[in-house]
Amino acid sequence: MMSFTIFPAIDLRGGKCVRLLQGDYNKETVYGDSPFAVAESFVKEGADWIHMVDLDGAKEGVRVNHQHVLKVAKELKVKVQVGGGIRTEKDVYEYLENGISRVILGSSAVSNRSFVEKMLAEYGGRIAIGIDAKNGYVSTEGWLNTSEVKAVDLGKELAKSGAETFIFTDIATDGMLSGPNVKAIVEMAKATGKTVIASGGVSSIDDLKKLKQYEQDGVKGAIVGKALYTKKFSLRDAIHEVNGL
Repeated sequence: MMSFTIFPAIDLRGGKCVRLLQGDYNKETVYGDSPFAVAESFVKEGADWIHMVDLDGAKEGVRVNHQHVLKVAKELKVKVQVGGGIRTEKDVYEYLENGISRVILGSSAVSNRSFVEKMLAEYGGRIAIGIDAKNGYVSTEGWLNTSEVKAVDLGKELAKSGAETFIFTDIATDGMLSGPNVKAIVEMAKATGKTVIASGGVSSIDDLKKLKQYEQDGVKGAIVGKALYTKKFSLRDAIHEVNGL
C-alpha cells in the first residue's frame, strides 16, 4: 500500500526559512534563520521527503540558495525535491548529481518547453513539473505573470512528453490556510493520468485526509508549509493520522 506523502515545505530567501502570503514577496514571515535546523526537525518527526523552494532563485531566474538545499540532501537521511531558479541543464545536473532526489521545473514549462522536454527525456521521473494556476490558468516567474495557457492543457501535453509527477498549486489558496482546491487538484490528476502532489491551502489534518481520498485518481501527496510553522498541527501527527503509521 502506497502511503500518501506529506512534504513539509522550506522556502528559502536570503538563506533563511520564510513563508510568503500568496507568493507576495512583500508579505514575508521569517520562520527560521537556519533552513538546515528546520529540515532536521522535520526529519525527526518522520519526514520521508522535504520540499524546498529557492524563492530568490524563482525571482532572479538563477539558483541562489542552492548551498542550503544541498546541505540538507547530503547530511540528512531524507529525500529532497527542489524548485526555484532552475533554468539550465547544468542546474538540473548539479542538483541530481549531488543528492537531490527530484528537481521541479516550473516557469520554464511555459517559457522554454523544449528544455523541459529534453530534461524529461533525460531524467524521467526525477523531474517534477510545477504547475501554478490562478483561476485555471498557468502563472509563471514566481507568480508575477499569468499566461494564456490552461493548467490542465499544459499538464496533458507534458504527460505525453514523459512527465510522471506534477506539483499543482492553486495560488488563490496558497499561504491562506483556507483549505486546498480539491476539485482543481483532482481534475489535474484525472486529466494527466499521472501523480499529482497538491500544494497550497492545507490548514488541517482533515484537509490532508480529504486529499488522500483521491489517491486512486493519482493524488499521492501534499505539500504543507504555513500550517506546520503556525503550529496548526505537527508533521508527526499528520503522518500518523493520514497514513495510520
